[in-house]
Amino acid sequence: MEEKEEKSWNWKEFLKLLFISLLVVVPFRLYVAQPFVVDGLSMYPTFDNANYLIVDELSYYFEKPSRGSVLVFRYPKDPSKSFIKRVIGLPGEIVSLKEGVVTITSSEYPKGLILEEPYVELKKPDTLSYTLGQGEYFVLGDNRLQSADSRLWGPVPEKNIVGRPILRVWPFGFFPGYHSYQ
Repeated sequence: MEEKEEKSWNWKEFLKLLFISLLVVVPFRLYVAQPFVVDGLSMYPTFDNANYLIVDELSYYFEKPSRGSVLVFRYPKDPSKSFIKRVIGLPGEIVSLKEGVVTITSSEYPKGLILEEPYVELKKPDTLSYTLGQGEYFVLGDNRLQSADSRLWGPVPEKNIVGRPILRVWPFGFFPGYHSYQ
């Protein structure tokens, strides 16, 4: 009889543990952080194919993305897909590319800010200009030769932003890909 009570007790404890785990893990996964696996080489050398990242989903509720930060977002043309790219242009700015060199024009930079991009190894000699509206971000992959990004499908609406990588599991790193222009 003692053995039967012990088995029953183990099942009760297991169910309690399962319930508490679901109570904690599911909301955390849905609203705080989620895993993301890099698919492809569009962000190389910052991120390699199959890098496993943890994405912070909360911080952009409190502060807007900044130039140079890396975003994970839902693809504007098919929100069931997620992409990872670097923020180049902010709402209300004009982003110009001339032979691959990026210039930002805005009220803060009326003469234009030429971006230094040490994370880009191979530039693509694109030439284009794009004016961003309110709540729009211009994003580019670090590997310009192999990246489908805002040059092809336009800006990312703010509502599509999922979050930013805060941890790369392998190779390990906190706030991977961060680069500030300030």
